[in-house]
Amino acid sequence: MSPALIIYGLDLFGVAVFAVSGCLAAGRKRMDVFGAIVLGLVTALGGGTLRDTLLDTGPVFWIDDTVYLLVATASSLLTFVVVRVISVPWRGLLITDALGLAVFMALGTSKALAVTASPSVAMIMGVMTGVAGGMIRDILSAEVPLILRKEIYATAALCGSLAYVIINRLGAPETLCLLLSATVTLAIRLAAIRWSFSLPVFKSKEDLDQADSDHSSDK
Repeated sequence: MSPALIIYGLDLFGVAVFAVSGCLAAGRKRMDVFGAIVLGLVTALGGGTLRDTLLDTGPVFWIDDTVYLLVATASSLLTFVVVRVISVPWRGLLITDALGLAVFMALGTSKALAVTASPSVAMIMGVMTGVAGGMIRDILSAEVPLILRKEIYATAALCGSLAYVIINRLGAPETLCLLLSATVTLAIRLAAIRWSFSLPVFKSKEDLDQADSDHSSDK
């Protein structure tokens, strides 16, 4: 199987799993089928759309190849039907989102690096490709975006993107760069979900003093 075909397959896989996560988020808000499809589409296509627009590489990927649009729509519809039969826990949404994050981060970094040859720009575009769709999904479903919470999310994408750049500079084949960098992001994100790892939360001195006061009063 050619590397180009593998990359294309990974891209469609990322679209599918992000569409599933968008539809699951719609289900948590009791949206109708139209709302589920809209949320699935923006989650699956939002990050890549923003990336292609900023890189100015020509037609946005799903306009140039409507298979992406069909896969996102079909995945959303299938999820809408399946969840009526099978109960999907909240963790299921987090895991599908982690898969989409890992795949889109790797593909976004790869495409940006090919266009700009700038590691820093490629890393920013990789993170953006991975997180932007989820941000739009969370905003439309009235949730605080995962990237703005204390959970390790964008940090996982950044680590994976950095891994891609390093492995690429070492001369590894494109497919290996994609798989290893996606694995880094997925492993970090799943570990954060499993063991509740998080980044430090912003707290002022007043917050800390109030917390100490509340703790003392509870004794």
